[in-house]
Amino acid sequence: MNRKMSRRNALKSTMALAGLTYLENWNILSSTTKSKVKIGACDWSIGKMADVAAIPLAKKIGLDGVQISLGTLDNNMHLRQKNIQQQYQHAFAKYGITMGGIAIGEMNNIPYKSDARAEKWVSDSIDVAKAMNCKVVLLAFFYNGDLKNDIEGTKETIKRLKKVAPKAEDHGIILGIESWLSAQEHMEILDAVNSPNVKVYYDVANSNKMGYDIYQEIQALGKEHICEFHAKENGFLLGQGRIDFQRFGKILHNIGYEGWVQIEGAVPENGDMFKSYVHNNTFIRSALEV
Repeated sequence: MNRKMSRRNALKSTMALAGLTYLENWNILSSTTKSKVKIGACDWSIGKMADVAAIPLAKKIGLDGVQISLGTLDNNMHLRQKNIQQQYQHAFAKYGITMGGIAIGEMNNIPYKSDARAEKWVSDSIDVAKAMNCKVVLLAFFYNGDLKNDIEGTKETIKRLKKVAPKAEDHGIILGIESWLSAQEHMEILDAVNSPNVKVYYDVANSNKMGYDIYQEIQALGKEHICEFHAKENGFLLGQGRIDFQRFGKILHNIGYEGWVQIEGAVPENGDMFKSYVHNNTFIRSALEV
């Protein structure tokens, strides 16, 4: 049996057993065990997209770090510039928090599957991540970049990821796919690319919105295939929406996940962003026992 079929079948089997395994392990986990998960926020969610001012704001909120944008179309992905990198590095050192990852949100408008500009951004982001001692780059696949039910777009995405994956491997950088796809659909891409440095960037709210069983999916994919998480609610504070974050936290313990959980969204309509993020930070730390 080849490796691709083995991984695919293993995922199906794990999905079938995930609920049982989860229940079996629930009571084994110690309530006093502290998680090694780090809590950050996306710079765009705290109103500072591609802005170094996100760093002191994240510090004020009480976060461990912040996920920063590579840039925008207007500033030509400015984090690729050495002087911009230095500004961020100085701010992280000054405020004593950590760079929690890089994101290329502009790929929602400039699709990786069809635009050479996005392909270059991904390649360049690996160099930036290496220079800034960052391990994960989020690749966004929504809106114009959506892969759901796009067979040809998915084929081209796989082709481009296969081309850039060796560079990611050489530099020790993980490329994380965030999309509307299910765990099984993500695994089909990962199998085709066949690189340990291409993984799933799992957004709990997006997957819940699509009707996927996020708790089974996370456990089935495991830390082998998930590089990072977005803890998100659409229009609600964390803990007041659709996601059971206590259950989510137990599953992270179950799979041995110790990476970043980045808070995204989770501000009620007409709510105050700063107060919302202070709440969200406190809540998610309690839920994840951080």
